[in-house]
Amino acid sequence: MKFEEKTLDTQLVYDGKILKIYKDNVEVSDGHKSFREVVKHSGGVVVVALKDAETILLVKQFRYPIQETILELPAGKLEQGEDPFEAAKRELEEETGYCANNWSSLGFIYTSPGYSNEKLYLYLAQDLNFTQCHPDEGEIIESFEYKIKDVLKMISNNEINDSKTLCGINKCIIEGVIKV
Repeated sequence: MKFEEKTLDTQLVYDGKILKIYKDNVEVSDGHKSFREVVKHSGGVVVVALKDAETILLVKQFRYPIQETILELPAGKLEQGEDPFEAAKRELEEETGYCANNWSSLGFIYTSPGYSNEKLYLYLAQDLNFTQCHPDEGEIIESFEYKIKDVLKMISNNEINDSKTLCGINKCIIEGVIKV
């Protein structure tokens, strides 16, 4: 079976500051016609920041779309044309006040490929030094240090259910950086 779809035409439905929404008419591989609603996003970065082998940094902030305050890894969106690694360094310092001397790429994830092209680049930051927090204007955020074992319990108890956080921590477990 051939897994591809041909775009017949595309229409910009919404052009916002953070995302654009398109409605595309497509022809699927069996010849039938359909449509796809696509959210285009510049992507972002996620940082797993380890103070030591037992301590991880998380941030707490209110997330308007779900109307909840959640714990998550430091993260942020890419500016147009921005290098993901530079964005990761910027976001870590903005949100936690820390800079890292040791960085590793953990790959990337697509957040919701059924309707969005958003791609998040995952990074591991170690050997941290505190400078100062300076969140973006309008960003109310607080950084916390947690024992990794406590974070894993919170995940197990569904107290942490942010997908980028789950993916970042899982990648560190798979890579052997976080021991369970």
